[in-house]
Amino acid sequence: MQYNKVEICGVNTSKLKVLSSAEKKELLAKIKEGDKTAKEKFVSGNLRLVLSVIQRFNNRGEDLDDLFQVGCIGLIKAINNFDVNQNVQFSTYAVPMIIGEIRRYMRDNNSIRVSRSLRDMAYKALTEKEKLTSENSCEPRIEDIAKNLELKREDIVMALDAIMDPVSLFEPVYSENGDSVYVMDQICDTNNSDENWIEEIALKEAIKRLSPREKKILSKRFFDGKTQMEVAEEMGISQAQVSRLEKSAMSQIKKHI
Repeated sequence: MQYNKVEICGVNTSKLKVLSSAEKKELLAKIKEGDKTAKEKFVSGNLRLVLSVIQRFNNRGEDLDDLFQVGCIGLIKAINNFDVNQNVQFSTYAVPMIIGEIRRYMRDNNSIRVSRSLRDMAYKALTEKEKLTSENSCEPRIEDIAKNLELKREDIVMALDAIMDPVSLFEPVYSENGDSVYVMDQICDTNNSDENWIEEIALKEAIKRLSPREKKILSKRFFDGKTQMEVAEEMGISQAQVSRLEKSAMSQIKKHI
């Protein structure tokens, strides 16, 4: 995102002011004293921080104006909650809050509805992940997150998967010289190959050639999971007859395939 080319919510980003460390410190002190003018200046001086954050969500199909406004809400919340006595840069504190606000907005406006309990579990896991990453300077394992939250690993995985944004099959993953590779090009369906498809058609054609009684016996044996004795009782014939008809049907299917 080029600041000199972007206009969001009627704001020309090329004209946004960037505050120095001294200016930030002075304004924050005034904000804590209730100075509203100082707060407005501080918000204006940190709008580029919001812009840098929404770049992460640039390919999610969301309106940038909406994300910018939501990001500004996160910025204001960060200002209201920031403790000037802590030895932490404001941007370090604000970025996670801005990201969190945007994620909540996208979660609540997602066309795919996820239960509140699952969403809450997912965001607890994300919060714990950020905490452990900060403490250990490396990304934690799912097992570590689950242990700290006293939850099952499978539940954490399911919750995190539930809030993941869907990806279009036509999303480009690589481009060079005008040629693009899309998500759909990277997907391979081993269950529905041409070979399996042809075998399925052949099987259906073979079953069509069976008699109604043979079809019924195969259905009860292999789809309903019944024993030959149970099938014999239902159809009013002997088990020997069921066995003979079943073998005959299977032999015919093999022959036609």
